[in-house]
Amino acid sequence: MGRFDGATVLITGAAGGLGRGAANGFAAEGARLVLSDIDEKALGDFAATLPAETAILPGNVADEKLSEDLVRLAIERFGRLDVAVNNAGIVQSFVRLPQVPSDEARRVLEIDLLGVFYAMKHQIPQMDRQFKATARGGAIVNIASVAGLVGAPKLSVYAAAKHGVVGLTKSAAAEYATKGVRINAICPAHTRTAMVDSFVRASGAPEAEALAELTRGVPMKRVAEVDEITAAILFAADPANSFMTGHALAIDGGVGAI
Repeated sequence: MGRFDGATVLITGAAGGLGRGAANGFAAEGARLVLSDIDEKALGDFAATLPAETAILPGNVADEKLSEDLVRLAIERFGRLDVAVNNAGIVQSFVRLPQVPSDEARRVLEIDLLGVFYAMKHQIPQMDRQFKATARGGAIVNIASVAGLVGAPKLSVYAAAKHGVVGLTKSAAAEYATKGVRINAICPAHTRTAMVDSFVRASGAPEAEALAELTRGVPMKRVAEVDEITAAILFAADPANSFMTGHALAIDGGVGAI
């Protein structure tokens, strides 16, 4: 019997590395899935591989209507929303603050911060209604970053957005702590996803050399694997983990220890 048997789990950014990992993890634990990504073809192709009841809706999380429609889809298809993983995000150019183009900064904030705000704005009321009706609320897991906990040179706007995600998480968690809605954030360090791959390519250096530079400040001296972050996401969402809310869980190879 899986930890999430019969639960409805909504995941944004589901066609990317962490989104795929989360979808596979929840599917293996018995969940029904509502998946979204801006890449419609990648989303459909991935959904077809999953051993779970799955509904999909492509779109951009910077458009608030997508968040409203995803919650509606969960209710129409599966009757409730038990877990939401707000994972969709982008990263900025790796440059000092004055060199960040203003339109790029705006796009990062709209997707990485406002996208999470829109998602919770529509997810929380549904989970609140469920708790009032059945005494079963739900869990929200926001994917932030270790850059949401500390400074991130040459990633200033991304860090600002992820600090904002942590702030939204803590504030909403306090607001709904007695209303059956647990809200936590996962804060990974660099993880072996397309973002890291693009950094390696852009560096022009051999992969081992580029990764060594990327992880210079990480005590474990390596990037995280997707499965390691997936384990943390499932832990935060697990109904058995019922006394944790408002927490920003660092999965960072020891960065926060120094």
